[in-house]
Amino acid sequence: MNSGFRILEHPADVGIEATGKSMREVFELAAMGLMSLIVEPSGVQGVEQRTIHIHASDRENLLVRWLSEILFLFDGEHFLTTQAAVNDLSETALTAVLVGERLNPDKHRLHKDVKAATYHQLSIKQEADGWTARVFFDI
Repeated sequence: MNSGFRILEHPADVGIEATGKSMREVFELAAMGLMSLIVEPSGVQGVEQRTIHIHASDRENLLVRWLSEILFLFDGEHFLTTQAAVNDLSETALTAVLVGERLNPDKHRLHKDVKAATYHQLSIKQEADGWTARVFFDI
């Protein structure tokens, strides 16, 4: 299984599919997939950090809350993520560090206006050789 993420097109929204060797890697890749919808992550420097603690009822809700928190930081603080490191992960809780910087309109070119992570076609599956998650976003 090759790790990574890919963009999934849908008429009213856009999605990502993240594939990794562990659920932790899938959560990290999903964060970068989301950020790639918003801005080119390679153009974002790692000059600031944000620590995230999230609890949810199950791993699907945890994934939506994780991505929603990243969107909240972007909407509220204009914080762009270039790296996501999930330090602790269980079925219902996550602790992670996001590395990035604040939006600079002269430096960062925005792609899509992502409004929210949705439960539409949401899935996290364990495969024989790793994990795959699929999530769609309102745009």
